Amino acid sequence: MQQRLEEALRIVANEAVDVVCAGRTDTGVHASGQVVHFDTENQRSRRGWLLGANSNLPDDISVTWVQPVAHDFHARFSATSRSYRYRILNRLQRSALYRDRAWWVYQPLDAERMHAAARHLLGEHDFSAFRAAGCQASRPIRKITSIGVQRSGDWLTLDVTANAFLQHMVRNIAGTLAEIGLGEQDVEWARKVLERKDRTAGGAAAPPHGLTLVAVEYPKEFDIPQAITY
Repeated sequence: MQQRLEEALRIVANEAVDVVCAGRTDTGVHASGQVVHFDTENQRSRRGWLLGANSNLPDDISVTWVQPVAHDFHARFSATSRSYRYRILNRLQRSALYRDRAWWVYQPLDAERMHAAARHLLGEHDFSAFRAAGCQASRPIRKITSIGVQRSGDWLTLDVTANAFLQHMVRNIAGTLAEIGLGEQDVEWARKVLERKDRTAGGAAAPPHGLTLVAVEYPKEFDIPQAITY
């Protein structure tokens, strides 16, 4: 995504453009609320940047808004929180339309057990048990301010908001909660995994295609628009 966006903006700006993303996403992970910034000396209208960028982007990438920001704004370091959503299709039949947008689990999942287990992860903790082996973050401490699992028909959604995330953190949480939802582990297992601080103690990582970065929050003075989620 980053390379394609830089190529599109380079055409509009008529100069090389380097973009900074609010959050990194693994291959297969989606983003509906990604925020990026870039520096340029060239002047274009907001409409010009928006239409120009989108006309040079592939169909699976779309810029939804453009605006100038203060010199001290940084898409990554100015962010106060990030929100991810993980979607699970829980029914016997797989979906052709959502095959690349959700994790299909055909065994029955207990969303209430998963939600209760997820609550053990609220607050500031050492999330070493939920980070990828190759994670390059200097510290494993993160603060989850909101987390929950809900069912609507055949769909389960895991929503997580934190000040920042470790590599594969949400996918590892989703995989651990799924084992609890399947009845393979008890609700307290999520707390025990967290306390072990050992990645091998938890469940396997859920596949990337069920995960979407849905929002990035910033201090109000930057006046960053809310994410468009459709």
